[in-house]
Amino acid sequence: MGGGAAGFFGAITCAETNPHLRVLLIEKTGKLLSKVRISGGGRCNVTHAADTPAQLVQHYPRGQKQLKEPFKQFGATDTVRWFERRGVRLKTEPDGRMFPTTDSSETIAQCLLDAAHRAGVQILLHTQAEHIEPLPEGGFRLTLTGPHAQTLEVARLLIATGGAPKADQYAWLRQLGHSIQEPVPSLFTFNVPDSPLRELPGVSVPQARVRVAGEKLEYEGPVLVTHWGLSGPAVLKLSAWGARRLHDLQYQSTALVNWIPQHTEETLRQWLLEFREQNGKKGVVNNPLFGLPQRLWRTLAEQAGIGPETRWSELPAKLQNRLIEGLLRTALPVRGKTTYKDEFVTCGGIVLSEVNMQTMESRRVPGLHFAGEVLDIDGITGGFNFQAAWTTGFLAGRAMGSMHESLSEVA
Repeated sequence: MGGGAAGFFGAITCAETNPHLRVLLIEKTGKLLSKVRISGGGRCNVTHAADTPAQLVQHYPRGQKQLKEPFKQFGATDTVRWFERRGVRLKTEPDGRMFPTTDSSETIAQCLLDAAHRAGVQILLHTQAEHIEPLPEGGFRLTLTGPHAQTLEVARLLIATGGAPKADQYAWLRQLGHSIQEPVPSLFTFNVPDSPLRELPGVSVPQARVRVAGEKLEYEGPVLVTHWGLSGPAVLKLSAWGARRLHDLQYQSTALVNWIPQHTEETLRQWLLEFREQNGKKGVVNNPLFGLPQRLWRTLAEQAGIGPETRWSELPAKLQNRLIEGLLRTALPVRGKTTYKDEFVTCGGIVLSEVNMQTMESRRVPGLHFAGEVLDIDGITGGFNFQAAWTTGFLAGRAMGSMHESLSEVA
């Protein structure tokens, strides 16, 4: 159940593994592959270039340990081959993200739709499983509502319904006997309503370090100043690793930004000492250093109290100290979060100790499988959440298709 990346991959794999099975894909809305279509700004970040499972698992705040063996069965290189065998070539960008060469998410969506059609997967839209009843002899009885309303008995069931923001949305899975790790948001940007950088929307720095004051949470990478606060890969990845702690803090904290992470305070002071000796006549405000954007440098200098005509040779030690503080520790009072674009990733879901990670089958309910974000698995940005969906969907579909029951299969 679920017409997203994991559900499709599971259904296709199941049907291809055993063409004699009847495979149904049930989607409660009228939209298929919604996240695939919006991912990567409409380009679809399919996966991430990673040669080994050990490299790949480093990018999962939840599921890191448990995904190592699954990635040996179906990893990033397997994803690339899977799509290439179906006529879709992927390209690798400098940061490791992989996209279709067409730069269009529709290429990926259409590939999955075509593969499902060729494999004989039957898709039921606007259809919901109102009731799921495990049968004493094995399998499940589903009560479907919607245009395809019926009572259906199936041998195996794959739950790929995605993440949900509220704990009560997992109540039906608890009723089936599973434990739920409470859901909290992951991959979000920081709201800074009183930002000292509020006049700089659109300014970006390719390498900065963001940390949360008083916490062991920090990440280094590109940072983007927005009209609502702070964004960019470093912030998004920090929010993923710190999802539970930031939730506990109610998204109220102080973010400290080091715009020049190549420097410590000691090395920066030494560098400035040498620079001043050679460039004393240069103005401070209008000559940005360290490759920082002009607007950002000017703002940091002005906030340090440095006048527009001040030369380096005239800069008082007190104002230089303030500038150093701004360069290494710009303090931004975070007061809330904003979902990244239209992409919602949940930290939480089905507890992984209750799932056989080789087959994605429940250890509590025989014949019940899980894939995708409904599991307590989530990755940082860069194609990692899709890779987890492809992998878990593939393993679930292969296991389901390898069974030889006479009843229908349902993804």
